[in-house]
Amino acid sequence: METEPLLDPAVGYEQVEGVLREFFSQAKLRAAKLSPSYLSLWDTLEKSTVGGKRVRPGILMTAYHHLGGTNTEAAARVGAAFELLHTALIIHDDVIDLDFMRRGHENVSGTYRALAQTAGQTPESARHRGMSAGIIAGDLALIGAFRMLDTVDTDQQTRLRLAAILDDAVFASAAGELIDVDFSFSPGAPQIPEILDMERLKTAVYSFEAPLQAGAVLAGADDDAVATLGDFGRDTGIAYQLVDDLLGVFGKESATGKSNLSDLREGKRTVLIAHAAQGESWEELSHLIGCPDLTAEEADRARELLISSGARDYARTLAEEYADRARSHLNCPSIPGPLRQVLERIVAGAVNRGR
Repeated sequence: METEPLLDPAVGYEQVEGVLREFFSQAKLRAAKLSPSYLSLWDTLEKSTVGGKRVRPGILMTAYHHLGGTNTEAAARVGAAFELLHTALIIHDDVIDLDFMRRGHENVSGTYRALAQTAGQTPESARHRGMSAGIIAGDLALIGAFRMLDTVDTDQQTRLRLAAILDDAVFASAAGELIDVDFSFSPGAPQIPEILDMERLKTAVYSFEAPLQAGAVLAGADDDAVATLGDFGRDTGIAYQLVDDLLGVFGKESATGKSNLSDLREGKRTVLIAHAAQGESWEELSHLIGCPDLTAEEADRARELLISSGARDYARTLAEEYADRARSHLNCPSIPGPLRQVLERIVAGAVNRGR
């Protein structure tokens, strides 16, 4: 059963949901005045946020709560900003990866592709329409994330620090996404340190480092606490992504909501692949991964090679090492005991998914 760090209802789950409902309600009222099709896009965008585990608002509000923050409405708005950022990034990531499914359902691009197909458009035209809608929807969510910060009840200096954290997260994620795209067009496999750096930029910064630091800044924590939470978030995020890559190949679709064929068909450059590329099995494996029409039988063979080469065990061990690094940061005196305990559970949840 997949486990992830969840937002504790005691620290504002319903408030985050309420802020998001308010955001989409106001946006749809504005959209309805412009055109029915624009309203439909906003409705589809809102539906794409349903079913998420609110990991980023959860860890943000957890840090805020345990560092003495009391204005949960303000924290919920910052958390909602990070949820909108997450929505924007995964919509755009799906466009880049030419994916039309997310969490076992049609994503924004998939929804609009299906509408175009139903209307009788050609497969190519329907695909174009779907991708176009995805780009537009992702842009709207990204702008919404920054607009949300403007509604936070706090002083101007804190708001500027929060905006800088969010901006840094977007900047880093864009760099990581570009590096990931470059990997897919490069022959062979990149080195493991290069992949780890890409995964930190693309995922760890906006999913763990930035939300934790934003919660600390909003709570008025000292610089040591903010820096320590960033270090913890970085290593936790890398561990999380290493496990995510394992689940992308070895996970059960019923548990992850994600195909365990797509990463192999895409030829996604992960630590699994980079490690296997150093061994004798690479000659056979390199002819399997990256095949868009990879069969289930061929995928099973690729998994066998990833296991026999030691790549699966290596990736799992590396995830545990980064989890240990994350825990080591929590010895900082600026991190109160109750927060330390919660963060230890978060890193455990990050690496124990799928077990």
